[in-house]
Amino acid sequence: MKLKPLHDKVLVKRTDEEQTTPGGIVLPGSATEKPSQGEVVAVGPGKRQDNGEVSPMGVKVGDLVIFGQYGGNEVKIDGDEYLMLSESDIYGIFS
Repeated sequence: MKLKPLHDKVLVKRTDEEQTTPGGIVLPGSATEKPSQGEVVAVGPGKRQDNGEVSPMGVKVGDLVIFGQYGGNEVKIDGDEYLMLSESDIYGIFS
């Protein structure tokens, strides 16, 4: 895949979350929501400011991030599903 996001956009591949509740109940696929965490696959160069400078991105390829459940746009590339987010749609990075 050769896709480079523009500006402050980030391409994320959703990761599977736990399918078992803390009480040990296994949830069927239809009962679970789409995961709100994923791995960063590609990042843009950063947002261009009014003075012409480019702000550096706070995430990098390989980071595991958490984001809003309904943020971004779903895209299919080479048969795989990804999520295109703005950097501001990302809430945090797992360390």
